[in-house]
Amino acid sequence: MTNATTTTTGNWVRRFHPAEDAPARLVCFPHAGGSASYYFPVSRALSPAVDVAAVQYPGRQDRRREACVDDVRRMADLVAAELAPWCDRPLAFFGHSLGATLAFEVALRLEERGTRLLTLFASGRRAPSRHREREFTHLQDDERLLATIKRMGGTDTAVLADDEVLRMALPAIRADYKAAETYRFRPGPPLSCPVLVLNGRTDPEVTAEEADGWREHTSAEAEFTWFTGGHFYLNEQAPKVISLIRERVLSLV
Repeated sequence: MTNATTTTTGNWVRRFHPAEDAPARLVCFPHAGGSASYYFPVSRALSPAVDVAAVQYPGRQDRRREACVDDVRRMADLVAAELAPWCDRPLAFFGHSLGATLAFEVALRLEERGTRLLTLFASGRRAPSRHREREFTHLQDDERLLATIKRMGGTDTAVLADDEVLRMALPAIRADYKAAETYRFRPGPPLSCPVLVLNGRTDPEVTAEEADGWREHTSAEAEFTWFTGGHFYLNEQAPKVISLIRERVLSLV
């Protein structure tokens, strides 16, 4: 799962390999600081069996001149509205890190409007009801924020080495971290779709207890799969993750 040149079908939704005859659609939500193009390899691998769409947040790549959104609920409202035309076939969501929280909130909104997901893949993120106090990454100066990004290992090294690109990316990264760190779950009805929780065994961002909390957020089944690796385990485990997604989505159609 690496960055690639984006293909645009609108401000919010990217379909790199449209699969018009696919029986299901997978919508992918990027991590903090990430972009839709992170999921280009997923789209390439799953097409034409599954139609893959990736959400492009404001403030990055071709949307870099747009104002960033630093609140998960506000972003979820916007994304849910934008996905309305894409609910013409069974949907599954995949979100990593911040993207998992956002995917969860968007799924709640779609269910309120009568669209039930096939499943939610929640990757690299503790349950919505679990939060950690004293998370202030978004308030750090640029140097410390960049150190955090490098430590997490999810940003393209070519981006980190280019000062001009970094200057353009930092506002979006900071806004995303603020969204993730200030999010607090509001109690309400759980999702009715199953949730498959994916994590790296050595990810410092998610403990086993924090992952287990996802059980509280679905009235269906919650399953857990652990991979070798840290927060960005899916970079190294992409073939296994993609195979799991394909098998699970197609088994539910």
